[in-house]
Amino acid sequence: MKDTDGTDRFLAAYDKVMAKWPAPREAITVATPFGTAYVNACGPHDGPPLVLLPGGGGATSASWYAQAAELAATRRVYAVDLVGAPGRGTLAADRHPRTVADLAEWLDAVVEGVGIEAGEQLDLGGHSYGGWIALHYALRAPARVRSLFLLDPTQCFAGFRASYLIHALPMLLRPTGGRVRAFLEWESGGVRLDPDWLRLQEAAAGFPSVSKPVTGPRPAPDALRGLDMPVLLLLAGNSRTHDTYRVAARAGALLPRVETVVLPDVSHHALPQSAPAELGRRLTEFLSR
Repeated sequence: MKDTDGTDRFLAAYDKVMAKWPAPREAITVATPFGTAYVNACGPHDGPPLVLLPGGGGATSASWYAQAAELAATRRVYAVDLVGAPGRGTLAADRHPRTVADLAEWLDAVVEGVGIEAGEQLDLGGHSYGGWIALHYALRAPARVRSLFLLDPTQCFAGFRASYLIHALPMLLRPTGGRVRAFLEWESGGVRLDPDWLRLQEAAAGFPSVSKPVTGPRPAPDALRGLDMPVLLLLAGNSRTHDTYRVAARAGALLPRVETVVLPDVSHHALPQSAPAELGRRLTEFLSR
């Protein structure tokens, strides 16, 4: 049978990146009000739970492969494919997420479905759009989240650069593998990207049955001032997505317990798989406190 919609090509590319994850790894499916969520889990079953959310587009949970082994040494890691985005989850025919409240409801179902008990705290991290979701979830369920790390999050503390949106426009209007590759190579400034990861991003351009991502305003300043939990903000020094130092200044002025680190010589889309060793060290130190 012909792969007319690109699904087989996407899943083959997904599995090739997942082969870089540490073993043993467990695939978990969870029923949610918006369809079936797909979670890649590893690490000791009795370890403190750590939930990871990838960026948008074709990032998927597979993108955490470079950090998974180190994080899973002390944590039970649950990396989730985002609802309505390319991945191994399925989207309900009759209900798509439309609001931030929907995303929180979806993540609540995922957390409960993987076995994190009610009242048990978790550590939560997200990259890019996944950071935006993670921050909103922490604001809505602060008693549930022990600590939060945000990896070059978008639309949390500053908007996109105009040049970034202009370069992204052709890919957004008519996504193709070639346009995705050209955009990612531009944003990364010519730094070599993992070829298997890059093929996965290209394959995601033709992935069927995705919903429009939930977007909205940045979190309210008063809400951020009231977020009383440890937050690690890791920013890409070479990000073309937003002004790195404006993001750092804004977060420092609003979050009462934030630690901010700028990771040099890395771009927004190269994270987390092409990050320097400092990323893993910073994450494990933060989570061990």
